[in-house]
Amino acid sequence: MIEQENLDVRTITMGISLLDCADSNIDTCCEKIFNKITGYARDLVKTGNDIAREFGVPIVNKRISITPISQVGGSCCHTPDDFVKIAHTLDRAAKTVGINFMGGYSAVVSKGMTRSDELLIRSIPKALAETDLLCSSVNVGSTKTGIDMDAVRLMGEIIKETAELTKERDSIGCAKLVVLCNAPDDNPFMAGAFHGVSEADAIINVGVSGPGVVKYALESIHGASFEVLCETIKRTAFKITRVGQLVAQEASKRLNVPFGIIDLSLAPTPAIGDSVADILELIGLEHAGAPGTTAALALLNDQVKKGGIMASSYVGGLSGAFIPVSEDQGMINAVEAGALTIEKLEAMTCVCSVGLDMIAIPGDTPATTVSGIIADEAAIGMVNQKTTAVRVIPVVGMKVGDNVDFGGLLGHAPIMPVNKFSCEAFINRLGRIPAPIHSFKN
Repeated sequence: MIEQENLDVRTITMGISLLDCADSNIDTCCEKIFNKITGYARDLVKTGNDIAREFGVPIVNKRISITPISQVGGSCCHTPDDFVKIAHTLDRAAKTVGINFMGGYSAVVSKGMTRSDELLIRSIPKALAETDLLCSSVNVGSTKTGIDMDAVRLMGEIIKETAELTKERDSIGCAKLVVLCNAPDDNPFMAGAFHGVSEADAIINVGVSGPGVVKYALESIHGASFEVLCETIKRTAFKITRVGQLVAQEASKRLNVPFGIIDLSLAPTPAIGDSVADILELIGLEHAGAPGTTAALALLNDQVKKGGIMASSYVGGLSGAFIPVSEDQGMINAVEAGALTIEKLEAMTCVCSVGLDMIAIPGDTPATTVSGIIADEAAIGMVNQKTTAVRVIPVVGMKVGDNVDFGGLLGHAPIMPVNKFSCEAFINRLGRIPAPIHSFKN
């Protein structure tokens, strides 16, 4: 199962609260942040490697999520550059403990922006350009509050600026930046991870993977009924999640940090055979994007949840199937075949985890168009009471038909066409979109 089917644990993520690191002096604040992260996480990587070796299950990433930095730096940061100073500290701490990524250079502005939130958001392009392991997220809406359209407009500009500042590296800064609606407090996956204010001082979350295992299981039931198909996916998801539960409990015990949640998400990798799109094809589609794709994805997502929830007492995060284009070889093939468009991906996000993820678009795409894409996804999340997100990369200097290679876990992607019609007048309206009527449940 491990060697042939690409079974692995996607990530062990330690969440660390930095609320007690706030200080009026920025140097003191940075020192507190560095000491707390390196203190709590000093054995995280070693423990992950030890568990992987002892149990024979690869643990692909060791990560840290932290309290949204806009809440930590409010007292000492008076300019965007002050926040960038904290970003450098976080990157240095991440490198010191040897993790793969750190998430939490974030702001939660679902109803409005504080001065601190705005300063952090405006610092994001420079922070991501000058660091290596730091990931950033901004939550711009929720079912309870509606969508902050001022933040949506600003994030379109921020994504474009991030692309420009990292253009020498194929605008890779945007691959570490995600805009969310209904962001959960306990997401272990990058780039949207942060440690929520409702969490303990430190916590261990585990994100499983396993598309390859599901694919392998479905290869033996060609032409079977929907009943058999669903049962097979459900049983397989149970096994995958059980492995994650075992790893989480062991990591929690060894690090003396409470266990938080298992995230059930089927998270693909660029490796051949470890693809959500391949699963959809085995269900019966010629390519992901063909008619029936949304229904097949809804089926897959539901059965993964039904199987996984029986295998763990604490399930959270995003928990569903991811559809990142650059990180899924089957998705890449579907785009190149002309079967998959951004509009179809948007429809698919209505029934699965996250949203428009790791999509490379032409570098000359206007900021208002990027904001329009964000607004569409946020609306889907808000109305459907689910987490949605946008991680698009306007690759400077590239056009439709080109191919960009981000390397490693981020994979490669064809540049996808974007609707050419303008939404500028809509995006430039001030204020926020109100919460939907079904949000009023008090």
